[in-house]
Amino acid sequence: MVLFGTPIETVYLTTLIIAGILTILFLFFGDILEGIGEMFGFFNPVLILAFLTFTSASGYILESVTTLNSILILIISILFGLLLVTLLNIFILIPMSSAEESLSYTEESLKGRVGKVIISIPENGFGEVVIESKSGRISKPAACYENKIIQEGQQVLIINVEKGVLYVESYENNLDIHQLS
Repeated sequence: MVLFGTPIETVYLTTLIIAGILTILFLFFGDILEGIGEMFGFFNPVLILAFLTFTSASGYILESVTTLNSILILIISILFGLLLVTLLNIFILIPMSSAEESLSYTEESLKGRVGKVIISIPENGFGEVVIESKSGRISKPAACYENKIIQEGQQVLIINVEKGVLYVESYENNLDIHQLS
């Protein structure tokens, strides 16, 4: 089949190369295009580029390997592209958009949290505290805020953080979990 005076294989290959280049550019300059995507709710550059890539790649492969009619190959390629883009959207893009933007933490965000001593904190010395959160566990060196001994296994309240060291106080949680239910 010839399209615009060019063999259809060349059209598929050219579309594949252009979509690949645009995908790479989108990786570097995606924030600019995200603004365009916000303007139009249905316009998602990632899905459009993926559709063009999948459709042109499958069309080129089918034209090269099979002897099917070019119209049938185009229909199969479009259906294949739609299927893969749907799967990409449902299983990758939607879960990623609802995930936390960052799993990192700042020293300032640790203040006021409760942790557990895993290495005893001696008087005027350092031990280690682990803090559990939804994103995992954070283990940091710790010292007692009032230079007292804090034994392993005790809960502590983080008062301050300086140069990566947690300054903590003993913390007693008087609220029984069974009282809440």
